[in-house]
Amino acid sequence: MATPFRRLHHISLTVRDIDRAVRYFESIGIGPWREFPPGAFTGLPLLEVPNPEAFEGMKYRYADLENIQLQLCEPPELDSPQRRFLEERGEGVNVLGFDFPWDAAAAAGAELGLEVLQRGRRADGTGFIYFDTLDDAGVVLMARQSMPS
Repeated sequence: MATPFRRLHHISLTVRDIDRAVRYFESIGIGPWREFPPGAFTGLPLLEVPNPEAFEGMKYRYADLENIQLQLCEPPELDSPQRRFLEERGEGVNVLGFDFPWDAAAAAGAELGLEVLQRGRRADGTGFIYFDTLDDAGVVLMARQSMPS
């Protein structure tokens, strides 16, 4: 079985104030920061998240560095895994995102005994699966497929 956790795509930090975080990172030369395109995570044919309203209210920014993407996530004041992380652990690294085909990641996660925390998939096959690994790994492991099937 191939593990979905070999090709790191991004590190995601959960923050209280995304604009403050962007200003700080830019002040030390990390950037430029971009917003995800509007609607990037809405209207997915498959969307299984604990709180859809909170999921759609997330603010994200990303910076493409030379070797990896850095992401910032500011969760809304609604219950979500990201909000709970922020309240219980404070700001910091919450997610490690790996590139791996969606179907293979779902199968590998099941074979490894990993519970799915949330997942989504677009009609073209791209999508994401967050595994419930925070308590065991100290971080949520996520697989993403960015190229259409």
